[in-house]
Amino acid sequence: MDMGVSARALATIAALTGVVVLAAGCNGSDEVKSKWNGSDGGAGGPSASASADLPKAAFAAPADGAGNVSTATELSLQGGPGANAQVTLTDASGATVAGALRADGTSWVPSTQLKYGTQYTASVTSAGDQAGKKITFTTMAKPGKTVNVSTAISDNKTYGVGMPIVVRFGSSVPQELRAAVEKRLLVTSDPPQVGTWYWFNGGEVHYRPKEYWQAGTKINVRLAVGGLQLTKTGWGTKDVTSTFSIGDKIVMTTDDKTHQMTVEQNGQVIKTIPVSLGKAKTPSSSGNMVVMDKNQSELFVGTDPSDPYRETVYWTQRMTSGGEYIHSAPWSVDSQGKRNVSHGCTNVSETNAKYLYNLTKIGDVVIVKNTTRKLAWGNGWTDWDKSWDEYVKGSALPKPADTASPSTSASAAASTSASASAPAA
Repeated sequence: MDMGVSARALATIAALTGVVVLAAGCNGSDEVKSKWNGSDGGAGGPSASASADLPKAAFAAPADGAGNVSTATELSLQGGPGANAQVTLTDASGATVAGALRADGTSWVPSTQLKYGTQYTASVTSAGDQAGKKITFTTMAKPGKTVNVSTAISDNKTYGVGMPIVVRFGSSVPQELRAAVEKRLLVTSDPPQVGTWYWFNGGEVHYRPKEYWQAGTKINVRLAVGGLQLTKTGWGTKDVTSTFSIGDKIVMTTDDKTHQMTVEQNGQVIKTIPVSLGKAKTPSSSGNMVVMDKNQSELFVGTDPSDPYRETVYWTQRMTSGGEYIHSAPWSVDSQGKRNVSHGCTNVSETNAKYLYNLTKIGDVVIVKNTTRKLAWGNGWTDWDKSWDEYVKGSALPKPADTASPSTSASAAASTSASASAPAA
């Protein structure tokens, strides 16, 4: 379903690409007043010279009187006022629009998409300029062509620590627009964690943190693309928001040398399971994956005429788009823990398959080692199969700082994501 989130309190802001920081006193009743020290060290108001030296806020964009402004516009500031700026935005009826300053103070972001064909009035004041500046602008008419934006995330669901935020566009976003689009894909987390976006292609972009999500993290996402230009002729249909949580850290590591899977929960080994992986003709992929989907039963149909199969398989957990699963395989129990006989899947007994199914969540980590086939990039949610230094190269924005403070990420390098195909039993 669609996803995204509205802005949250500063304490819950993640150090993530395009993060928006809520400034204290932004249209709220809990404004934090600045405390000034007089020359004698006591509290007092700022001197005239001190106020004059403070940077004064003004709007860089939109221009006063501008028309046809995107409903995804941000109010860009000039003068370097940083957190000193206080912005107010009202619509034609006088209703106040909620919003927040970005962490660097360069712009103020409305917390919801603006209305089409509406005049707005914006004012900004700062500690160095209490009189402030004011502009009016009018937003664009509703566009004739819109582009849908969606995600694999379900609202209010709990996911595993490896869960990427997967965003798909109904039409391909060209390279020259990706930085502007990525800047409007807003992620916040509690506790804050560094992360970035990676463009697999123009139609799909993923977000992951530098390290696995911390267990218990609360994540809010707002895809602020309503009225944003996404293609040469298309604009985002609407904003998409979502909130989700991260559960216990579950990591399933399978080693083809031992034919065993080690299951860890929050860093502790809780079970070792014998497995049978892909035979020589159809080897399993080695790499870092996550659980993409789960079903109590699925019909698996082989597409190779020389090795056909048609089997209803139980307690399935998908790991790749190409059709590699963990699943119950009672027919191969005698081989599990000893030899590889599958078509690429991880075969386990019915008892162990049901145990794993009841334990895991979508987004839990699956690591397979020492097979003859390397996991192909984009064959599923392969976000963790690149190092952080490589992953940040897939962003259209500069690399984020390595500390949990809001920042942006690095330049784009797209590769094609594999499409789903038949499962391998």
